[in-house]
Amino acid sequence: MNNQLDIEESKESLEILYEMSQILNCGLSRETLSILVAMIEKGVNPEALINVVKEMKNENYNMSYNNNNSNNNSNISNMNNN
Repeated sequence: MNNQLDIEESKESLEILYEMSQILNCGLSRETLSILVAMIEKGVNPEALINVVKEMKNENYNMSYNNNNSNNNSNISNMNNN
């Protein structure tokens, strides 16, 4: 029974963290938050984890930006050729 209580408390804590991340516009899913919390509980340095998450978000943004620019340049090139 105690294990069930721990699970419920973990779910509630994760939901609170998720709500906070939504308010702060962090852009993290429940799954991502769950993974980050588990890593911190295993001893990963939270500051290092923040830096990794920021870097990954920047890389994702840069990839999206570059893909959009490539698509836009292709569309412009195609328009000019027609």
